[in-house]
Amino acid sequence: MPRTTSRDTGPRRAGARRRFPARRLHLVDIENLAGDPRPSLRQVRQALGLYTGGLAFGAMDQVEVASSHLTLLNAALGWPHARYRVRSGPDGADLALLDVLRHENVASRFTHVAIGSGDHLFAEEAARLAAKGVWVTVVSRPRSLSRQLELAAREVIFLDTMAEAA
Repeated sequence: MPRTTSRDTGPRRAGARRRFPARRLHLVDIENLAGDPRPSLRQVRQALGLYTGGLAFGAMDQVEVASSHLTLLNAALGWPHARYRVRSGPDGADLALLDVLRHENVASRFTHVAIGSGDHLFAEEAARLAAKGVWVTVVSRPRSLSRQLELAAREVIFLDTMAEAA
């Protein structure tokens, strides 16, 4: 069962622009969320089930799932109806998702960003989004969450570890 913590910092900052309609961007590093550099189809489906147990998808949400080329097939079959990003090498999936945050004008298009990873590489971008009035949720396995990312998020949802569920 997912555990949730939230840090509500009160009303939006003065002058913050309201965006309509409310939309959420889900950025998922499937390898990090599954706790395996090459997750099986079963592990991807299990990660999806845990994720949606803690954070549901809305009709207008956009989902981006990133992985290495070795995991792409399992990611696409196990997590359908998403936009897939592929980058291999060290931190490849993280870097592919960071490209979205840095180059796709996320703060003006979405009111909420959910980061499905615990990697510290997302901390700076999460803090930047939060400063612009975007609600940032981190979905992570408890042992994978970096302290920097936890502090940058307004809400953290912990998932059961995939290794324990296997």
